[in-house]
Amino acid sequence: MKKTLIYILIAVSAFTAVSCDSFLDRQEDEQLTEEKIWASFTYTRQYFFNCMGYLPVDATNFYNSVPYFGATDEASMTWNYAYRYINFGSWNATTVPNDYFNTRYQCIRDCNIFLKNALNCSDPVLENDAARKSQLQLMVDCVRWARAYTYFLLMRDYGPVFLVGDDLMDFTATTQELQRPRNTWQECVDYVVSEMTYCAENLPATHSSANLGLPTRGAALAVISRLLLYSARPLFNGCSLYRAVRNPDGTNLFPAEPDAQKWVAAAQAAKRVIDLGVYSLYTDKDDPNNPYLNYYGIFQENWNDELIYCGGGYQNRWALQAHTSPNGIATGSAYGGWGPTQSSVDSYAMANGRYPITGYDRNGSPLVDSQSGYPAAEREFELANVVNPFLQALECTDAEATSNSPRMYLGREPRFYVTVYWPGTGWKHGEAVGRAYFANGMIGHTDHDYPITGYLVSKWADHKTDFYQSQSSTVTFPTFRYAEIYLNYIEAVLECQAAGVSGNDVDYDLAMGYWDDLRNRSGMAPILQVYPQATTAELINLVHRERQVELAQEGHRYFDTRTWMIAPDVCNGPVYGLDTDVVGSRNATVVPTEMWTRKVMEKRVFRSNHYLYPFLQRELDRNKVLTQNYGW
Repeated sequence: MKKTLIYILIAVSAFTAVSCDSFLDRQEDEQLTEEKIWASFTYTRQYFFNCMGYLPVDATNFYNSVPYFGATDEASMTWNYAYRYINFGSWNATTVPNDYFNTRYQCIRDCNIFLKNALNCSDPVLENDAARKSQLQLMVDCVRWARAYTYFLLMRDYGPVFLVGDDLMDFTATTQELQRPRNTWQECVDYVVSEMTYCAENLPATHSSANLGLPTRGAALAVISRLLLYSARPLFNGCSLYRAVRNPDGTNLFPAEPDAQKWVAAAQAAKRVIDLGVYSLYTDKDDPNNPYLNYYGIFQENWNDELIYCGGGYQNRWALQAHTSPNGIATGSAYGGWGPTQSSVDSYAMANGRYPITGYDRNGSPLVDSQSGYPAAEREFELANVVNPFLQALECTDAEATSNSPRMYLGREPRFYVTVYWPGTGWKHGEAVGRAYFANGMIGHTDHDYPITGYLVSKWADHKTDFYQSQSSTVTFPTFRYAEIYLNYIEAVLECQAAGVSGNDVDYDLAMGYWDDLRNRSGMAPILQVYPQATTAELINLVHRERQVELAQEGHRYFDTRTWMIAPDVCNGPVYGLDTDVVGSRNATVVPTEMWTRKVMEKRVFRSNHYLYPFLQRELDRNKVLTQNYGW
């Protein structure tokens, strides 16, 4: 590192109860040379926060800085952010929405600088202070985790990238000297798994309250689990589209043929998280048999035992709440425009555990499982007195929990009522209960901040505080949580069975038991009791549905639709919602009848090159040995 002025642009502590002197507080003419930084424990710690500050703050970046919510089939954002380029297929190698390629490598470089120097910190305060020395070692292990996690973030967007190891990437070098070819997918996977394995062996299983938010042993193993699951899925396991993507020397960057043993590795990786014995499925402490509070509490009780890693740590809930609360119910800032699509609404099971919508005809009408108890397609919008049991769980009165609503909302599973807010049902905020309607001009749709699908996401709101009276709570966003690990294991074990492969810790009965536990938490019968004749292929489709529902609106669906390679079917073509263009009266208290219909709200485009991000043209111009992704 050159002895030049270092501006620490990000001095963010994402963790509670950790205080630090911000580099942003110093004057512009103050210089910090290399010697000054590593001669001070305080400055070394600040550099640690700089490295960790690159990592995504998942509780606040969902609606404008990443595409993973609005550019998938589960939701639509009303705001015209750049990720809409993805939805409409209008992006290319010069217009890449929310490209983080350079920022990720800046993070890797800063992590490498820290890892090279931190343990050589010469501050005299360290000489006889075992606690500070231990804290320094923890910072080093956390930064090593952050570096490996950053590679994972790059890989899920771009596929294989180039690995720099411990190289500091001297940006004073010539362009020719800095040119690097991409490593293969398997080389990238092996590197991240190796680094995260080291972290799992050295990071603590849990942290004290002073270090909540820092990665743990479980966080390292959870990254391995998700990465190996992605690696086993079709996109990264013999996809024909990417077989011709090669480095200039002819090296294939992607696996040429599928390898079923990758499913074994994925199952084993998930089992290693389970075997830690640190985590458990969340249940409400006062009412553990209440499936509504069991699911809702995951997103309300900070640092509960289901949470493995929370991107950004302990955060104010304001951004999540503002963008998912209907405007107009009361005074206050609410920009409710994060709306589930109709297909997301359709994805939920009935209370009996069966998934009612099995597909759609050419006109977009649902194909209904006659055994599910869902009304026939022509009757799904018939009005009835619908009781919202989630509101009852929040101690609303029967009148507050009841609305004149379509039959499609009757008798659904608990996760539906916690996650999906439909027009006219109650919206609890503190002691009050309001109602939003979303027809043009009505409460919830008086300006551009409204859900164009006609639905809102409900699970992120703290309904026990009155957001409209400026009350806001905190949140620990579940970037990795235990239910995902169960789902990873179940999917991998079923795929092993389908492929006829097995190995240690690949246990079908155990997987079905985990699935039973997951459904029981949400008040549903075991999957094999509901579908006793299901084949392995059908169970794989059902666990995909389970994952879609359990992890809804948490940032998974974007990558699931791509790694399963189902995006051409679900992220392409018309997207349906309710008819929010219908005009209603501002003071009316009934949803206009005309709004209750399936209407195409937008048409999306997904082409075969859209599975992965393109590298920006400027990167290709600077790095002549950087191979572009397929189709760009």
